Amino acid sequence: MVARRDSAEGEQTSGDGKKAAKVTKKAPSEAPSKTVPTTRAAKSAAKPAATVRPSAARKPESRTALVRRARRINRELAEVYPYAHPELDFENPFQLVVATVLSAQTTDLRVNQTTPALFAKYPTPEDLAAADPEEVEEILRPTGFFRAKTRSVIGLSKALVEQFGGEVPGRLEDLVKLPGVGRKTAFVVLGNAFGRPGITVDTHFQRLVRRWKWTEETEPDKIEAAVGALFPKSEWTMLSHHVIFHGRRMCHARKPACGACPIAPLCPAYGEGETDPEKAKKLLKYEKGGFPGQRLNPPQSYLDAGGRPAPPLGAG
Repeated sequence: MVARRDSAEGEQTSGDGKKAAKVTKKAPSEAPSKTVPTTRAAKSAAKPAATVRPSAARKPESRTALVRRARRINRELAEVYPYAHPELDFENPFQLVVATVLSAQTTDLRVNQTTPALFAKYPTPEDLAAADPEEVEEILRPTGFFRAKTRSVIGLSKALVEQFGGEVPGRLEDLVKLPGVGRKTAFVVLGNAFGRPGITVDTHFQRLVRRWKWTEETEPDKIEAAVGALFPKSEWTMLSHHVIFHGRRMCHARKPACGACPIAPLCPAYGEGETDPEKAKKLLKYEKGGFPGQRLNPPQSYLDAGGRPAPPLGAG
């Protein structure tokens, strides 16, 4: 018996005129939605891709939902970057405050390549306070704006000697009085040299928290307050490291690597960057892309995770 298809519904008729079983032909399926891995760092290959809802289709978010999503993003990033750390080389609070001032308008890498010579010649606030400005300018030239930075680091060194006995103070209200030290620099020092929680609102942090719709604020102090309200104070310092690490490695300003991002399902801005997983992988930087990091002397945990130290100034 030979079956004949008579309609789009798939009704079949046998050669003797008797109708065979009715077969329904499925309509062509719609194009699949974009997918990205929902994985955490260690399980990315094991979990299936998750559908990412376009930001335009997202419903208004309640305050409770925002807090939950923000904290989940931080937990995910903590697993992706368990070795997150301040990316300026330092051995004491004085070196950290100077390095942070020097990091304005340049990369941490360039600062790290420059400060070894500076601290070798001027290891203490007393030494730098008495330095010849022209000699300091020559050392700081690679960091850019070296004249202004020279005035700042010599000025803050004098302030440390004259007002704080040569010691870096551990209070926000004292730190911000030092030349060249604002709230961002102060929180870097407090969080990483004194273990006191603080949020570091640099350009990466500002960009990402706005992309994630944690806040619509544009002024650093207002961003700091809005984001700080979403998290326990004890998490502020590591939160800053997680966000900044992610901004430098994946969520870039011009072309974020959306297709390689572990928090894409939680991101309202998914799709602003490259969504193809293979193409996105090529955008990854530092250890995520197999390249050296920014510190010449990074923490051992970073090295254990596969990170490579940066080369000294003039190498390669």
